[in-house]
Amino acid sequence: MSVQYSGYQHQTLYQAEPHMSQTLHSARERFKQLCRQHVNKHVRIETLDGDVFEGTLLHCDKGIVYIQIPQSPGHRAFIPGRPPFFNQTILPLVLYELLVISLLA
Repeated sequence: MSVQYSGYQHQTLYQAEPHMSQTLHSARERFKQLCRQHVNKHVRIETLDGDVFEGTLLHCDKGIVYIQIPQSPGHRAFIPGRPPFFNQTILPLVLYELLVISLLA
């Protein structure tokens, strides 16, 4: 989806090189197939910035992987004082930020 505004001039600040577009599209397709094979499995994901997340792989769509991260008892994600069924956080992570996805036993 794109939105265009008539009457405005624009200057392109960034445009991906043609080979980058093809490489990213290919990586996204491989990523999607891989994630679909491992839905509902426990994984560890490391990002390019060195952040590490562990959780259950829930879904993958358009280069975004969704993992469910359990919270420690007594700490309910963003909703203090609510019933315990609010103690799971779903975290979306973007493909191009990921470095490693490991399947945990």
